[in-house]
Amino acid sequence: MKTVGLTYDLKTDYEFKAGDPPDANAEFDHPTTIDVIAKAIESQGFKVKKIGNATRLLEKIEKLEVDIVFNISEGTSGRNRESQVPIILEMAGIPFVGSDALTLGLTLDKVMAKKIFIADNIPTPKFSEVKSVEELTSRNHYKFPLIVKPRFEGSSKGLSESSRVENAEDLRKQVEFITTTYRQPALIEEFISGQEFTVAVIGNDPPEALPIVQIKIDGKLKLNDKFYTFSRITSDRLEYVCPARVNHELEKKIKDLAVKVYNSVECCDFGRVDFRLDQEGNPYVLEINPLPSLSTEDVFPMVAREVGMTYEQVLGKILSSALKRNNIN
Repeated sequence: MKTVGLTYDLKTDYEFKAGDPPDANAEFDHPTTIDVIAKAIESQGFKVKKIGNATRLLEKIEKLEVDIVFNISEGTSGRNRESQVPIILEMAGIPFVGSDALTLGLTLDKVMAKKIFIADNIPTPKFSEVKSVEELTSRNHYKFPLIVKPRFEGSSKGLSESSRVENAEDLRKQVEFITTTYRQPALIEEFISGQEFTVAVIGNDPPEALPIVQIKIDGKLKLNDKFYTFSRITSDRLEYVCPARVNHELEKKIKDLAVKVYNSVECCDFGRVDFRLDQEGNPYVLEINPLPSLSTEDVFPMVAREVGMTYEQVLGKILSSALKRNNIN
């Protein structure tokens, strides 16, 4: 029986520091989620060894005794935080599930990811980036409304109702908030008014796009000016709809685009691509997350049911993809 190590960050391990925003530990997992993932992996015929975060991994690296590591660790600080566990494992010659350090660093930094999308002709909202309010004067060429995000955060951190701005004064306020609260540049994007979708992709050579999930907010599928915010993730205002209410042609277009994005940043084993669809039905890629939540409240269990698989079988399929990629029989 093969042993799978599990690397992760727990919400309960995070120690809030002075000046931290309230959502500083948003990307981390609850201990119950880790238990569910461990049991799911065990149900597929593996032994699981819980390792923990990058610090715990460093402490145990000499005596890890695992065949492969299933990595869902988000890291703790900086734009390379998601790369910390993969780089340690790579240095130690230990195979792991999921994308490597380069892909994780590249995709967490939304500006760098968008540059790759543009190079590969992948539609993404127009954008600019500012390090301070002072840079706004001549840099912003886009029409309102705009949306302002932290440059390198996940889990909708820094996104609230105030993130969508309709005038120069609100834009200044939001840029000031992001740059001072999150201590990083602000990404300013044109706001795509319409519908929102997310697509889970698993496997390699070739990767497979799973059924599209549509985002419903306040009971509406046509979101128009509504969008995914940090507070909505934990509220009953947000629902996932699967299968998405799209015709066959649009379904194929979105799925093909999801796989193109996945390949573009050289994602491995599993990932999730987020889209907005404008009023004319054109899809725009917002981002790809190569470390998507595997929580049972997220999209993976839902898409598993839609393709006639259990949540456990989907995790088994992700693990099998990684074993095959690493030539582990």
